[in-house]
Amino acid sequence: MVNRIMAHMQHSSIAVSIVLCVLFSSGALWASPILIGLDADMSGGSARSGQAIQRGIELAMDEINQSGGVLGRPLRLMVKDHRGNPRRGIDNLNDFAALSNLAAVVGGLHTPVVLQELKTIHAHKLLFLSPWAAGTPVVDNGYDPNYVFRVSVRDQYAGGFLVDKALALGFKQPGLLLEKTGWGRSNLKSMGAALQMHGMKPKGVEWFHWGTKRVGKLIDSLYEQGVDVLFLVANAPEGLAVVRAMAARPKAKRLPIISHWGITGGVFGQRAGKALQQVDLRVLQTFSFLRPPRPQVAAKLLNAYLKKYPNTGEAKEIFAPAGTAHAYDLVHLLKLAIEKAGSLDRPGLQKAMEHLPRYAGLMRIYERPFRPDHHDALNQESFMLARFDAEGRIVPLGEAR
Repeated sequence: MVNRIMAHMQHSSIAVSIVLCVLFSSGALWASPILIGLDADMSGGSARSGQAIQRGIELAMDEINQSGGVLGRPLRLMVKDHRGNPRRGIDNLNDFAALSNLAAVVGGLHTPVVLQELKTIHAHKLLFLSPWAAGTPVVDNGYDPNYVFRVSVRDQYAGGFLVDKALALGFKQPGLLLEKTGWGRSNLKSMGAALQMHGMKPKGVEWFHWGTKRVGKLIDSLYEQGVDVLFLVANAPEGLAVVRAMAARPKAKRLPIISHWGITGGVFGQRAGKALQQVDLRVLQTFSFLRPPRPQVAAKLLNAYLKKYPNTGEAKEIFAPAGTAHAYDLVHLLKLAIEKAGSLDRPGLQKAMEHLPRYAGLMRIYERPFRPDHHDALNQESFMLARFDAEGRIVPLGEAR
């Protein structure tokens, strides 16, 4: 009886040893993980933006963890949904701040949410990485030290880019249709300054609130003021109302639209349907798998994307690709900062982000991603115009529709 018990214990020990060896060799047993938080709209009108950002984070994490993690620890993602509500965003940040193993929080699409969160971000000294929110004061926020770093559009640059494109297309009387938020005001300032550089000013300016579905009178007003092109600053729900209203006008009274990229953060393209074929609509973008800035890096990421998210059949079907691309680069830059700082000390991470080495990323080769006086890693060189094809997918101008 004793011999049988001893034999059983011996076999059990061998089995446990084998399991432990497999777990260690596969990396399944790690030191405690390093957390990255995601604070974004995951279920509201711009949920596609949050989902795209999440995918960029996950793809970068997979690469990093497969290569041994950071400081011998794996990266893990924690997602919180603010649904475009600043109060929820602030609550999310307070929850994240209580986590001792948190490296950074990645934000979402909404500039107005981030602007309301700035006080909380800096009170907790939270490293905040922005892969979408484009408002100039998101980064130029007056805080010193500044804990916000961005790989995304900056409205100050976007205004000049969109104005230059409009003038190159022959438009001479631009009008502005803006959401009445901090993001809209940021674009009024940037577009106004860009027009002033050409000795011009907006022919007309109209405002709308979040959730509005009645924009016909605003378009009427701009048309009556002599506007020949419409600069639109809207997210997907309100952008959909604008495009539908424009398509419903007599063909001779439809205005061309050059849109900021907020409309690409939801299901705008799919819901707009036939209206997209009836309206001349161009939209700001920074990245497309159809015309990537660094093709070899993009090809590798595309392959990983299609394997990880098999419901996506091809590159054209990837929604909100810029959000994925920006988040992917940000997580790799964060890895470099953690390694440079040697810990998760928040002031140390902030300083490390300001002094990162050269990094060959997906969006560009970052000779020096950030500096103490400059926390925006992209500029106009990364911008392009795109359209929506007949299926509502984003394609760069010049691609077959």
